[in-house]
Amino acid sequence: MEKDLKSATFLGLFWKFLERFGAQGVTFVVSIIIARILDPDAYGTVAIVTVFINILEIFISSGMGNALIQKKDADDLDFSTLFHFNIVVCVLLYILIFVSAPFIAVFYAIPDLTALIRVLGLTLIVSGIKNIQSSYVSRNMLFKRFFFATLGGTIGAAALGIWMAYRGYGVWALIAQSLFNNTVDTIILWLTVKWRPKRQFSFQRLKSLFSYGWKLLVAELLSTLHGDICQLIIGKVYSKEDLAFYNKAQTLPYTVVSNINFSVNSVLFPTMSAIQDQKSELKAVMRRTTTICSYIMWPMMTGIAVCAVPLVRLLLTEKWLPCAPFIIIYCLKYVLYPIDLSNLNAIKSIGRSDLILKQEVFKKVFGLIILAATMWNGVFVFALGQLLTDIVSLVINTSSSKKLFDYGVFEQIKDITSTIILSCVMGGIVYSVTLLNLNDILTLAIQTLLGIAVYIIGSVIFRFDCFNYIWNIVKGFLSKIKTKQGVHNEL
Repeated sequence: MEKDLKSATFLGLFWKFLERFGAQGVTFVVSIIIARILDPDAYGTVAIVTVFINILEIFISSGMGNALIQKKDADDLDFSTLFHFNIVVCVLLYILIFVSAPFIAVFYAIPDLTALIRVLGLTLIVSGIKNIQSSYVSRNMLFKRFFFATLGGTIGAAALGIWMAYRGYGVWALIAQSLFNNTVDTIILWLTVKWRPKRQFSFQRLKSLFSYGWKLLVAELLSTLHGDICQLIIGKVYSKEDLAFYNKAQTLPYTVVSNINFSVNSVLFPTMSAIQDQKSELKAVMRRTTTICSYIMWPMMTGIAVCAVPLVRLLLTEKWLPCAPFIIIYCLKYVLYPIDLSNLNAIKSIGRSDLILKQEVFKKVFGLIILAATMWNGVFVFALGQLLTDIVSLVINTSSSKKLFDYGVFEQIKDITSTIILSCVMGGIVYSVTLLNLNDILTLAIQTLLGIAVYIIGSVIFRFDCFNYIWNIVKGFLSKIKTKQGVHNEL
């Protein structure tokens, strides 16, 4: 059983990494191409539209899907019940956003927002159709299905977005790209996954799932509202250009972070739920996840932070340079995510959604205080305030793990201290290359190669356990491929 779970977890991580890196890689390249064509003003407008859609999508994608994954004996009746419930909720939410669109447009004095919100709002319906199907895939760890669905939607959306941007459709290129991506993703997932909703519905099952899921829903809603309120404030108090720089700054670090975090999160939660009654095993999984993800995340975020200026200048052109300081702040925020990820998943896996909600309420009260104190002091100070909020959130999340799993913040930080030190040393060496005043392409090429070399050599010299663990996995995977090729050749 344990061997099967480890095998399923490894295969799940492989397909999720492949899916996320493939999709995000395409999306990142496309975003660069479109950003070079469109003005920051267009991105600021889309950021405002996306905020409202993201808030409503929380009611569809959060909480209830996790309840299906966490429940030990979830069956077709559970899945079908939530599917039908989701569809009703999606229709009601779309009606709400459709009616509210003109008022939002008046508030921001952007007449075009009405049509943009109503069109992009259709993704709410699409998400409702896909959500339970996605929960079924995650629960059964069929992550290979996600790979084909996500990549198909991403590639098609990329072609459409670039074509529309070149043809002068402006902000509509971004709207069409997002809607097309979600729609194709959903269609492919339905074609590749055999599960279909039955004509069944149980209020008793809905009530049972809701008792666990509503707490996660509210917690996620508070988290999303806080992040989106920050963008709405910048868009209202400052300008759409300021919002575009703030929003665009997360693109590069988020591409890396989302690939790792989303992949690990998708596999980690069902894995932890499968061993939810074994606290010692949960702690071991938490420790391994935190150390491995931090070992990968820290050098990447450090490298992006110290290379921010030449990266922006090369990829996005001079007009986007004001977003470079925000990239550094985002990198500092995102290096904390591996710890948050393992802690929150462990707490969710043992059914303590009530604790997740309590933590989120406390964190967001503190966040609102920081937000109110910094919102009038410039966008950069505002962003620093959000970084402070994330640091406090980390302490709150780990305090619960100390009680539940005997794995507190100091022990978790101790586990990744060597990674932090090596990453900082690497960052200092990489940054020194900018003092040579070379052109951006040569600077980034030298920085990338030097950073990789310093980190790997340091890992070997100081015998990092994470490096050996990853290297052994890679060797084992390559060995399996070689063995399969040998068998195929013999046949």
